[in-house]
Amino acid sequence: MNKSYDVIGFGNTLMDFLIEVDDGMLTSLNLNKGEFHLIDQEKANGILTHLITRQLPIQTVPGGSSANTLRGIAFLGGKAILYGKVGQDTHGISYVKQVEDHGVISRITTRDDMITGHAITFITPDAQRTFSVHLGAAVHLTKEDVLEDDVKNSKILHLEGYQLEGPTLSTMVHTLELAKKHHTLISMDLADPGVIRRNKNFLQTMVQKYVDILFVNEQEAKEFTDMGVSDAAQELGKWVKTAVIKVGAQGSLIQHQQKIIKVDAFSAQALDTTGAGDTYAAGFLYGHSQGWKIEDAGKLGSLFASKIVEQIGVKMKHLDAEELKRMIQ
Repeated sequence: MNKSYDVIGFGNTLMDFLIEVDDGMLTSLNLNKGEFHLIDQEKANGILTHLITRQLPIQTVPGGSSANTLRGIAFLGGKAILYGKVGQDTHGISYVKQVEDHGVISRITTRDDMITGHAITFITPDAQRTFSVHLGAAVHLTKEDVLEDDVKNSKILHLEGYQLEGPTLSTMVHTLELAKKHHTLISMDLADPGVIRRNKNFLQTMVQKYVDILFVNEQEAKEFTDMGVSDAAQELGKWVKTAVIKVGAQGSLIQHQQKIIKVDAFSAQALDTTGAGDTYAAGFLYGHSQGWKIEDAGKLGSLFASKIVEQIGVKMKHLDAEELKRMIQ
């Protein structure tokens, strides 16, 4: 493929905050331990103000599924572009800067009437995680924000299942049509069983119409096809050119050209599985965009993910990208 960029990605551009707290903090914020909470801007501002007042140490990193994947691709040496929307605030400025510092080309635009979306992960001493998420400006990416030349000049378009519901749907359909027009491969990570449950029939239609490379985990595969992993791989292989089912410590199954490839997991001392699937997709899409064999692309994804889960948060800069690639090739 004679194109300038390897992967162009679209996603909810959310700043990730990681904070260690006790159970009392969750109670004071009216958050149910171990659950996912989608909150409005008023509550989001209240929680952020509370955390700042308490002066607790907070790790921040630009997050969102596609952003994690694009950062991984750039880290491995690929040319990656990220589209998203942030607020005109300190978190938005920091988000763009950190993305660019990771080598990703930013096409992130701003909206001045909303705050930057964020996902706060509260980690209690028993290692349970409680999530407080405000999408903010992230879900207001418009068709006018998308540059057709970027889609045209990219080998692969990658997006999250989250983008196919809510305000970003029309923008994504527009972008998918541009990708088809310019023979750009389309990759999608379904991202969440809840997205599938809410939009199952619609997503099945969209996948079969547009998608070339599909990423799901074991739970998402079952939700999407009503089948176990092996049967789901066979079924999804009828819908897309390449279907990847991630099964954690058991590795992954890749259905490609009527053949199922089993990729073993690499051993790891897992501390935090956040972003593991996104990082797997990064390794796979990097390898695929470079013309690697599908099996080797899967191995790179598996190896990359194994390194990410051995730390808190999706951090890469301490790793050696060339060594990772050498270990596979």
